[in-house]
Amino acid sequence: MKQFWIFDFGFSIGESKSKKVFCLVLCAVLLALSFPVEAQQPGKVYRMGYLSAGPGIRLTEETFRQALRDLGYVEGQNIVIEWRFSKGKLDRLPELAAELVRLKVDIIVVTSVQGALAAKKATQTIPIVFAIAQDPIGSGLVTSLAQPGGNATGVTDFARELAGKRLELLKETVPKVSRVAILLWKPAGPDYAPERNEIEAAARALGVQLQPVEVRGPDDLENAFSAMTRGRAGAFIGLTDTRFGGNRNRIAELSAKNRLPAVYQDRAFVEAGGLMSYGTNRTEWRRRVASYVDRVLKGAKPADLPVEQPTKFEFVINLKTAKQIGLTIPPNVLTRADRVIR
Repeated sequence: MKQFWIFDFGFSIGESKSKKVFCLVLCAVLLALSFPVEAQQPGKVYRMGYLSAGPGIRLTEETFRQALRDLGYVEGQNIVIEWRFSKGKLDRLPELAAELVRLKVDIIVVTSVQGALAAKKATQTIPIVFAIAQDPIGSGLVTSLAQPGGNATGVTDFARELAGKRLELLKETVPKVSRVAILLWKPAGPDYAPERNEIEAAARALGVQLQPVEVRGPDDLENAFSAMTRGRAGAFIGLTDTRFGGNRNRIAELSAKNRLPAVYQDRAFVEAGGLMSYGTNRTEWRRRVASYVDRVLKGAKPADLPVEQPTKFEFVINLKTAKQIGLTIPPNVLTRADRVIR
């Protein structure tokens, strides 16, 4: 029921003009306040789903949050983020994707090819923006990079030659190495084959023997490194996988403990204590994902937004780790580093 306020200011004929004006202004203010609050139309609040195979909110997610803030999206004000993490259990991704669809989110952001495929299976209408390190065409996410088609687009740092280049850098850094362990997370994702093929081709060209070592969960990591040393591996390389990223601190720790040089795809491993990495700048990567989200929320269709690939790669070396494992980085390798952690 609406309430009405009645005011009697008791003006007399001789009252001053200024007093009358003041009272009229006061009436106008009180009248405005009498309207229901719900009559003031708030701005659009977007609901975004974020689907990851990782363990939870980490530096990458915080970088993404900041990138959104820089574009004017503030959690709790004009955007709500529904965070969903499978914590390394890929079989949970379809269930989490379906949950986001039921919440009727405006957009879904995914950080793995498995998550993107799960989201595409769950919805063909909600826009999907992916940030993946694998081949989006080979995995069936898009029909082409220039014209993705469907409801998914995003950024990828997939470059087929990168995997082989990492092994080349490892061989240059440890010239005498003849046996390199290749760390594989099981069950393997649909995106492993191209990267593994490149590593195997590079190994043949370099005269290096590969030793496959499987990991089925975080608890298997210590056994995996024991298997590497038993197999006389002189170094190791891991395939690109979100599940490895979620355990990078433990992997770097075990690598140092077993004095095994390693090369990674992400400098976050090196910052966590790994020896070296060669790949894209993931911080800038997350910013690009945020820009795609912004464009889609403003009306752009994923089918019309080309998938973005990296044009610049960075080589990072951790000299503290090299010293810890008793390794001297050759000068010709060190001078090519874009960043050196001392």
